[in-house]
This record gives sequence, structure tokens and C-alpha cells, in this order.
Amino acid sequence: MTEQQRPQDDGTPSAVPGPRSESGPESGPEPEHAPQYTSEHAPAPAQAPESAPSREERPHAYEGFIARSLARVTSEAIAPYQTAVVRIGFALTWLCFLLREFPHRHELYGPDGPWSWKLAEELTGSNHAFTVLMWSESTVWFEFVYAVSIAASVAVILGWRTRTASVVYMVGVLSLQNRSVFMGDGGDNVIHLMAMYVVLTRCAQVWSLDARRRRRAARQPAAGGPTASGGADVTGVVMWSLFGAIMLGSTVSGGLSVGWGLFFWALWAAQAVWWLVERYMPGSEAHTVCDMVARLAHNAALLVIVVEVCFIYSTAGWYKIQGSRWQDGTAVYYPMNLDYFSPWPGLSSFLAGSGLLILLATYGTVAVQVAFPFTLFNRRVKNALLAAMIAEHLSIAVLLGLPFFSMAMIAADAVFLPTIALVWLGHRFQGGWDRALARLSPGRGRRTDGGGHGGGADPGGDGGASTTSPVPQQRSGDGVSVR
Repeated sequence: MTEQQRPQDDGTPSAVPGPRSESGPESGPEPEHAPQYTSEHAPAPAQAPESAPSREERPHAYEGFIARSLARVTSEAIAPYQTAVVRIGFALTWLCFLLREFPHRHELYGPDGPWSWKLAEELTGSNHAFTVLMWSESTVWFEFVYAVSIAASVAVILGWRTRTASVVYMVGVLSLQNRSVFMGDGGDNVIHLMAMYVVLTRCAQVWSLDARRRRRAARQPAAGGPTASGGADVTGVVMWSLFGAIMLGSTVSGGLSVGWGLFFWALWAAQAVWWLVERYMPGSEAHTVCDMVARLAHNAALLVIVVEVCFIYSTAGWYKIQGSRWQDGTAVYYPMNLDYFSPWPGLSSFLAGSGLLILLATYGTVAVQVAFPFTLFNRRVKNALLAAMIAEHLSIAVLLGLPFFSMAMIAADAVFLPTIALVWLGHRFQGGWDRALARLSPGRGRRTDGGGHGGGADPGGDGGASTTSPVPQQRSGDGVSVR
């Protein structure tokens, strides 16, 4: 029998064994003069054709897919960078609106508005809309609510005590908008909805003061300080007690309806449970369960935001298709010739004078809005249409004089931005910030806390993950793309 040769690195022919009997190696010796095959002539190993799973195997395949999906949504809070941009974008939009309308606040939402307090009381009594401005007709109370709304918007932008600040921010948005429901536009409606969704998200995992505080707390054990879960969160306890007293008074006085009362008391109790578990039972099964529930709530709210944005664009696009002006390609021409929507008359007249530009803008708007929800499963096409929609909203802000509507829609679009682009922008911003600090304070150098684009624990329950959960990174090929 010839000795089997291993393939040589110098390209010399190597011998492979001849065919064996199907009964196994012990059925008999190989032929004395078995034909020798070189590696060039050796037949390729036959590959079994991939067949579809049988009827018996399909339930197991589905069960595996469901198990992987459940493990994903319970093990990480998806899209931390996107939710951070949504948080900052909507809070910044609302803050800019409140500051711009500060001289006219009494006419818009206050006692001097055309929609009087009596009319608002009658309407909210019939539709059960929530607004704390109906608790008192006093001008002082209105000024206090307006000021708290501004402060809450700043806190949400900075990511300071985000779980509490986001609830106060939501209360401010609902209170002012429901006080005068006819003063808003489409952008206000988007802010109205997103303010409620953001409350349920972990939107302060990155780019927030909460994230910086968590990183500092995580480094304290190495320096001999208290642990992240063992440190006393005096500020959080004081805020929790204060808002508990406010809710107790409003519930007793009848200021909260049954539904809203249950919602706010549930948030208040959940905050207390999380603080107790984080402080006294870190690493326990109860802590793991609470963290898993918080991740589920975050991912569910994120899914609702994605679906909401898709509905906004799909309904807007399909309604436009039914209009005759959108069908003949002239719809964009008419608002550009209205004085109310022409902050730059010369530019509007120049663009409106080109029939080709009007035609492309009209049909392009409809095509992008109708097609966008169907592109979520293709990242490249989705990103291209996303850039087109952001450019469209920027043009609406400049040409039609609707900056806050455009800011709100761009903030909603941010949930689909690619993670790699957001991380790159974060590092670029951090680099510029560090250089500015170095120039102002020579020798200070780069900060060691990472400047706000890290993530980690949330010992006070103010908008982040547990101490054992790092900021999750997005993975490719996971179906619908929000990256």
C-alpha cells in the first residue's frame, strides 16, 4: 500500500488515498496499485444541497428566532445614540419655541389669549386632556408653569436627572398645548406625542450629565470611594419626595383624573423600587428583573417612535397623491407665493419662477414620503432617503419660515440616523470641546471622564442602565434598520 502524502507547500503533487469500500476501513486492504490523483485533478467534495426546513423542523426554527429576538430586546437598550439625539432634539425645539414666544406667552397660552380659560376648561372637561393650567386661573400659576417648562427642557437637553426631568418636560408640553389646542401646527403634534414616548426610554445612556455621573461613580471604588450602588443619592431622594407630595396634593384635590393619576403614581412607585433595588440588592435576581423590564419598556417605546414616524410620512405622502395640485406637479408653487410663508420673498420668487424646480420638488416630496417606510430594510437606500428628507425639512424652515416644525421633524428623523455617524460626530464634538478647554485653561488637557459619550449605570434611576450593563453597540443585519 502506498503511503499517503500530505500536500507540499512547494506545489509538488500530493497523493490522496484511493477509493475505499463503503463498509469501512477494516473491510480489507486498498489495492496495491491504486490510481494516484494530484491535487489539481482531485474531485471537489460534494456539497449537500440546502433544502428548506421540513414541516417538523419549522416550529423549532421559529422558536429559535423568537428566542433570539427576546434575548436581544431584554439584554440591551437598543439605539442609545439615536434616542439621545431624539431627547436633545425635541427638548431643544420646545425650548427654542418657548423662548421665542416668551413675549407673547399670555396671548398664546395665558389669560389674555383668545381661547379663554372658561373655554379651555369646558373643552378639557369633555375630552379629558391633561393640563395643570386648569388647576388655577391665576397669572402667577401660569408664569410658574411656563418657567418650569423652560427649566425642564434645559434639564432634558443636558441629561440631568433625566427620568424625573423627562416627566416634568412632558407635563409642561401637555399643559401648554392642551390649554390652547388651536395654537399649534403639525410640529407641535409631533412634540406632543414624542414627549410621552421619551418618558419610557433610556434616552440618557450617552451624551448626558447622568452618563458622566455614572462613570464617575463607577471609578470611585478604585479610588476608595463609595460604590455606585452604595452611595447616597440625596438629590434623587429629595426630588422623589417633593414630587410625591405634589402628586398627593393634586390627587386629593381632584386635579388628576383616574387615568393620569394611575400613570403618574406608577412612575413614582417604579422610581422608588428601582432606587431600593439598585442600592440594597445590586446584582440580585430582583435587580436583573427590574433592569430587564426597563429595557423592554425602552425598546417598546423606541418601536412606537419608529412606527409613528413611518405613519407620519406614509399618511402625508398618500394624502398628497390624492390632491390634484400634487398630481400635476404644481403644489409647491402656491405656498411659496403666499406672504405668510415667504420670509425671503426674493428667493421664493426666484425658485417659483422655475417650472422644472417646482415639478421636481413636488414629485420628489411625494416620492420620498411614500417610499421611506419601505426602505427600512435596506440601510443604504434608507440613509439616502433620510438625507433627502432632512434636506427637505431644512428647505421648509428657510423658504416657508417654519423652523420649529422642521426642527421637530428632523428630531423625529434622528431615530433612523446611522450609529457610526453619530459616534463620529460625538467624537468630533468632544475633540473640539477639549481643544477649547485646553485653550481657555492651559494644562488642563483632555478630561478623564469621556465628556459624555459613554454609558453605563444609573444608580439613581435617572435614565440609564444598571452598573453591569455597558452601552450596547448596534449590530448589522438585524432586520429593520434604525442605524
